[in-house]
Amino acid sequence: MTTRQEATTSAEGARLPLVEEFHTIQGEGRHTGRAAYFIRLGGCDVRCAWCDAKYTWDARQVPSCEVSEIVARAAASGAPCAVITGGEPLLHPLGPLTGALREHGLEVLLETSGTHSPRGTFDWVCLSPKRQAPPLEEVYRLANELKVVIGSDDDLEWAESCAARCGESCLLYLQPEWSRFARSVELITDYVKAHPQWRISLQTHKFMNIP
Repeated sequence: MTTRQEATTSAEGARLPLVEEFHTIQGEGRHTGRAAYFIRLGGCDVRCAWCDAKYTWDARQVPSCEVSEIVARAAASGAPCAVITGGEPLLHPLGPLTGALREHGLEVLLETSGTHSPRGTFDWVCLSPKRQAPPLEEVYRLANELKVVIGSDDDLEWAESCAARCGESCLLYLQPEWSRFARSVELITDYVKAHPQWRISLQTHKFMNIP
């Protein structure tokens, strides 16, 4: 069985491998500072060395949950939006989840590396591409926000190659790699001053010590 087959849940998305869910503040990117309900799904085939959520990688180790239960808790939280993240959430058929969330009046925000075709309806797509597993062209076109993690000069070249594939209205963000924060901040500060089409994204939730 392939990784994707293992990650695909029964009844085409009626149940999903749920790692965790919580009402919090979105800490990075375009929606920084907004109250949000995070839905973190299990399974990832990208597996970045600096990932801060390695516990999500193996969907087989994550209990599945009824989508209706997830949506009920999200709606009851009072959050105006739901962030679907991972892992890599596009491993899963998300149509039932996104449809039900939107029926309950929540905006649906997706965080993805773009390695799989989207199955669902999203109000905002944040694409965070990884060089070891480049995104599909269709996800580049769907991206409302491109957020590239920067740890070295080579990453800046990668960021520009990704930006060239996105639409003209896509917002462009550079985010420092947390484990190399001081050096990364220096790199991206100088780069954004010279290339003002880019903005800086910081993981403010880590500074605030919130999930």
